Amino acid sequence: MTANHIQGSIVALITPFYPDGTVNYDKLGQLIDFHLENETDAILILGTTGESSTMSHEEDDQVCRYTVDRVAGRVPVIAGSGSNSTQTMLEKSLRFQNLGADGLLLITPYYNKTNEEGMVRHFTTVADAVNIPCILYNVPGRTGCSISEAAIRRLAAHPRIMGIKEASGNMSYAVKIARYLSGDFRMYCGNDDITVPLLSLGASGVISVLANVVPRETHNMVWDYLRGDHQKALEAQLRYLDLINDLFLEVNPIPVKEALNLMGMEVGGYRLPLTPMAEQNRARLRAAMEGVGLL
Repeated sequence: MTANHIQGSIVALITPFYPDGTVNYDKLGQLIDFHLENETDAILILGTTGESSTMSHEEDDQVCRYTVDRVAGRVPVIAGSGSNSTQTMLEKSLRFQNLGADGLLLITPYYNKTNEEGMVRHFTTVADAVNIPCILYNVPGRTGCSISEAAIRRLAAHPRIMGIKEASGNMSYAVKIARYLSGDFRMYCGNDDITVPLLSLGASGVISVLANVVPRETHNMVWDYLRGDHQKALEAQLRYLDLINDLFLEVNPIPVKEALNLMGMEVGGYRLPLTPMAEQNRARLRAAMEGVGLL
């Protein structure tokens, strides 16, 4: 499977830290191996779940280099190179390409925002300069802006923009942009609670937080749908719905890191402004994990 034609479950991988807050590369390698053993179809690093917003450019580069080397071509590696500065996003994208990333995840310009023309140019500045596939990232709940349908129509025609991670949670928006999907422009669900509904609109897979804790099951849910067993996929969606919701009891990735630690994975804590999970929320998360047999 190439980065141009990814289908299935793409894990939005966490970044493990030592107690002093530095990146734990030994644990990162174990997590990568865990996903390769459990049929994760591609690995996304340095996204929201990877806490890239609190990491230095040097750390980003090292995580990218380490992941590419560890994966060794077995599945595509997508690197989150987004920034609200188009120039910074361009520079990061070129570095990650040179470090061997198979594709890039490009976020909308948060905080400063822009108009439609600026949004298009924000993405095409990178897409024009690189020679690896780019995935747009629409997550207005975090960024305060969204990619308009008109902008999607224009961007979908770019030869190196191969898809969108749609994380608005707005089904009406997803239906509208589904008309631009093709073999060259794909949609990936960015909200684990509506993976099956977006697959029904033609999505090719999910970029998943859930896959951090149940990688094989997330892979199976997507592929069951893609292969035509819609009922089995729906059953999995509903089986894990409470866990999915509780993985977002607090801001991502606090709950998913807590879940991995409860599973004995020892992935460490967070960098400020993220802090440990409130005790009542931890108890609720534990109960959801027990409910699906994870604990």
